[in-house]
Amino acid sequence: MIQSQFAEEDIGDRSNKGPTTWVLKQATVSNNNGVLIGKSPAFQQVLALARDVAQTSTTVLITGETGTGKDLIAQAIHEWSPRRHKPLVRVNCAAFPAGLVESELFGHERGTFTGADCAHEGRFEQADGGTLFLDEIREMPWETQAKLLRVLQDGMVDRLGGKQPVPVDVRVIAATNSDLCAAVQRGAFRADLFYRLNVFPIELPPLRDRLDDIPLLARHFLERYGVKFNRSCRDIDQASLERLICHTWPGNVRELENVIERALICSHEPVLRIDEYDSDAQGDSLEAAPPSNLKEFERQHILQTLTLAGWHIKGSDGAAARLGLPPSTLRSRMKLFGMKRPSAR
Repeated sequence: MIQSQFAEEDIGDRSNKGPTTWVLKQATVSNNNGVLIGKSPAFQQVLALARDVAQTSTTVLITGETGTGKDLIAQAIHEWSPRRHKPLVRVNCAAFPAGLVESELFGHERGTFTGADCAHEGRFEQADGGTLFLDEIREMPWETQAKLLRVLQDGMVDRLGGKQPVPVDVRVIAATNSDLCAAVQRGAFRADLFYRLNVFPIELPPLRDRLDDIPLLARHFLERYGVKFNRSCRDIDQASLERLICHTWPGNVRELENVIERALICSHEPVLRIDEYDSDAQGDSLEAAPPSNLKEFERQHILQTLTLAGWHIKGSDGAAARLGLPPSTLRSRMKLFGMKRPSAR
């Protein structure tokens, strides 16, 4: 059983009283120090949805770009649910050959096929009473999709070669970085399964829409890898933080973690400095890519400026002055884009 612990951590700027945030840490999962950190409104909304649905057995579909932490949200939903004392079983639907997916999910009886020397419990039976996390659900073969639909509808698993269905009580959480609606329209994903999975959708925001979380995450990764590499580095210089905030992060939180880890390996100073070349191994640059349209460019520019100004609108160093706008005009643009100052927690 995976256990978790909650800790209230001060991960703000050590020179000032920094923001406090709740962190969900995986305490007993080896080689996985996953965390949920964020004070941005977009991320807080995700956490609020996860907490609400956790108390039910409703099926959840988590969507979002690669590297946004879909597996961590699934973990949190399980940990916050009444099922937390039962197993959380993870399945990557793209990791198994098509011929083995059904056996892995639903199990098989002895002698069903060559090499089946004994009966095998599938992942659904292993997760009985708990949660089954189906990652990369878009990659599930068409034939297996029909059997998954049967389990979701009836709560019964048909083992390969079995004569009697096996009842299971499993909460299913699915995740994908693909557009399932488009897959349904192309005939690549069953429409009936999509609607069965999409009971409670949660869409994870990309890191470029969570700019206020970048310093928090960067300092968290700095602390983690500082301990791992036995470095005395304790903070990140302001110019580097501004560079991180202005990057578009196509790889999201996972890319940010890689950048911090790589920069810390090469650093022997008390303050970490991150240059453009630190992201060369990602095939990318810490220069922001141009947004797709003018409105998105304006939204992103205002959000970056507000973040760099600490969400102060007025004053000589406030966001309005940096943008060359009257404070009233900036507030109007913020209202148009639905921008709100993030809470401290």
